[in-house]
Amino acid sequence: MDLPSADVPYTLRVLDRVRDVDAATWDALVGEEASPFVEHAWLDLLEETGCVGGDTGWTPTHLSLWRGERLVAVAPSYFKENSEGEFVFDWGWADFAQRIRVPYYPKIVVAVPFTPATGDRVLIAPGEDRELLTRIMAQAARQACAEVGASGVHVLFPNENEMHGWERSGYLRREGFQFHWFRKGDAMFEHYLARFSSKQRNQIKRELRGVADQGIEVETLDPDEHTQELARTMYGFYEKTIGKHGMWGRLYLTESFFQAVIERFRHRLAWVVARDTRTGDVVGGAFNVTKGRRLYGRYWGSRTEMPFLHFVVCYYAGIRYCLERGLDVFEPGAGGEHKRARGFVPTLTCSAHWLEDARLRNALAPWLSAERARIRAIVAGTDLTEP
Repeated sequence: MDLPSADVPYTLRVLDRVRDVDAATWDALVGEEASPFVEHAWLDLLEETGCVGGDTGWTPTHLSLWRGERLVAVAPSYFKENSEGEFVFDWGWADFAQRIRVPYYPKIVVAVPFTPATGDRVLIAPGEDRELLTRIMAQAARQACAEVGASGVHVLFPNENEMHGWERSGYLRREGFQFHWFRKGDAMFEHYLARFSSKQRNQIKRELRGVADQGIEVETLDPDEHTQELARTMYGFYEKTIGKHGMWGRLYLTESFFQAVIERFRHRLAWVVARDTRTGDVVGGAFNVTKGRRLYGRYWGSRTEMPFLHFVVCYYAGIRYCLERGLDVFEPGAGGEHKRARGFVPTLTCSAHWLEDARLRNALAPWLSAERARIRAIVAGTDLTEP
């Protein structure tokens, strides 16, 4: 479809797969500070190894803007028949739509599948007007929505600057929060411990000692230390964790994804392993990814139930890594009030929503306003300023 804007014609093309654009062209649109999860390799691996597409509920429908034959913007997008794996929960919206006899599915989601990490959702070519192209993409998404019979467009976890463009295009703003850790100039683990009261410091030390006393050594691997054997082990941890907490997730990632990510995304990996020093066996681990000055925690699992192992592998190892490498932010994922006691602070996240049906838009607008007030009350009094 043609999308006139001022004197410049743009064309929207819907891509069935990331590989419809070559990696160099796609990644030229990914900024240095952008999330690693919007890079060509990550998204392509999800498609290639069957994590999305087929019967997963995530059908690739990537929105791309072209000026002539030049790609100027692209938004990783998916056609969805459900709300699973999104981390911006709208099942209540779907129930309400059903009550007023408005179809809620299918819908279009602009997001990284099952990855609640904030970042660019519209990738913009260097030298282009970011705000203008975001607003054109917002218009294009609405047109695509109407053409395919979707109920709306949902943009999950955009960064704050991009969010303004979606809002100015008529999308409703929703807010949530996650617990993030900020370095705040600390250089050593002892500096991090100094943030806490004596009682809290002693508790953290007790948790670290409790794991070490069981003969468990925890370390974060360098890129060249990730192996195919470890990939199989980490997939087993992931599979076990999803199986144990099935009501909270679905086994989206395949074993072939873990094997392929070792080969094609190794430079971004910072997996944590917990190793039994007596046998050399890896008994637990966390799937961490790093880029720029941020560390992202994605998945974790273990072979054994051990007090404090989760905290040491998922939180303290990541904090140590950030301090050693000079990283400023650690995003360990969604949920977890227990993170607060370990120095993670509530940090606002946002999403943008366009609903075709005016009754849904009009009903949800005041509800979202009230929800934002509740969310902001939760984080009130907490320093959310990055160093």
